Amino acid sequence: MSIDGYNVTLSNDGNTISREFRHPKVSVRESEGGVEVFCDLPRRSEKAIAGTWAAHLRNMVKGVEEGFEYKLQAVYSHFPMTLKVEGNRMVINNLFGEKVPRVAKLPWTPSEVEVSVENKTDVTVRGADREKVGQTAANIERSCKIKKRDRRVFQDGIYIVSKGA
Repeated sequence: MSIDGYNVTLSNDGNTISREFRHPKVSVRESEGGVEVFCDLPRRSEKAIAGTWAAHLRNMVKGVEEGFEYKLQAVYSHFPMTLKVEGNRMVINNLFGEKVPRVAKLPWTPSEVEVSVENKTDVTVRGADREKVGQTAANIERSCKIKKRDRRVFQDGIYIVSKGA
């Protein structure tokens, strides 16, 4: 772990996460046991920022050590959809029998966030950065949104089923 000014970088087993923590009254510093979020004479807003930063640091440590994994599942009733990962995008073919494939953007490199399709319907998103993994899973889920139809009846799509570590 290294703290360089406002930037905190954690790395372990090839996983590296770097994040900027910048605030005039709240700081991050190294202590005997690890990292400490410090604020001198805090008010309510500084206490809130310190708690948020502590949670971000805990997520960074957990991500570097264990990683985060989201599982998504493709659900369809009549038209079988096919899922493919092509570089920085996921292509969803035949959703509701549509002729034009839907595309979910995967904005990060495969070394940062790994997306894999198993059993034709199960999608796994893995990575060290919780925010990047969650945003990638949300992009995939959001790309299958059906408009101008009753969601209670037309339930085809890709949905997040677990947010595990």
